[in-house]
Amino acid sequence: MEANLATTNLLLGIMAAVSVLEALVLIGAGIAVFVVYRRVMELVGGLEQRVAPSMARVNAILDDVKDVTAKVKEETERVDHAIRTTMDRVDDTADRVRSNVRAKTSQIVGFVRGLRVVIEGLLHFGSRSEPPADVAGRVM
Repeated sequence: MEANLATTNLLLGIMAAVSVLEALVLIGAGIAVFVVYRRVMELVGGLEQRVAPSMARVNAILDDVKDVTAKVKEETERVDHAIRTTMDRVDDTADRVRSNVRAKTSQIVGFVRGLRVVIEGLLHFGSRSEPPADVAGRVM
């Protein structure tokens, strides 16, 4: 049985050595991960320090763009209102001019038509010896 114990002790020794090596590898991996983590955090901190002023400038520019957009919208609404008001006034003025022209021209057209009828009557009166007849042919 001594031979079996020697083999068992040898195997236990190998297993203990492997366990120690595994522990050392795990400790080394933990240290490596910690070093990588620290470097990544330094890199992120550096990026934040470089990006923060740029972000402040970008936010300021966006605020300015927002203000300009609001002013442009207000001015557009104001100009649109002014154009609509002007167009309404132009339409109203055109309606007034149209009605005034119609009123004046209808009087002139009526006068010219009356004058034409009088002239035609005078011209036909001299050339016609009999009085005009109505639709039935009777003398009026």
